Amino acid sequence: MTDITTSTGDSADDGGGGKVAVLARIPAQPGKRDELVAALQAAIDNANSEDGTLLYILHTDPKDPDAVLFYELYADQDAFTAHGTSDAFKALGASLRNLAGGRPELTMLTPVIGKGM
Repeated sequence: MTDITTSTGDSADDGGGGKVAVLARIPAQPGKRDELVAALQAAIDNANSEDGTLLYILHTDPKDPDAVLFYELYADQDAFTAHGTSDAFKALGASLRNLAGGRPELTMLTPVIGKGM
């Protein structure tokens, strides 16, 4: 999971030091989505210990049985960078090699308005 691509190829920097949001789609090997979900509990546990990680929510899509999605919200670019470069995150990536069907696809978002902002 340490190799990631963004939909734009750009960094997550919003230029203003504000919150950073990510929609991450992680493909699963065919038929292994439930195992991938279970293995991603470690990612949730790690995110719970990160001060700058505000939301880190794992989703499944009934129309896409071979992928999982995370919605992630970080206090700022530094928090996003700290999450993605942590030792725990790197170890998690290695542990998912037999379950993930490819690299995570990231869509970087700029939060604008909403409940919880």
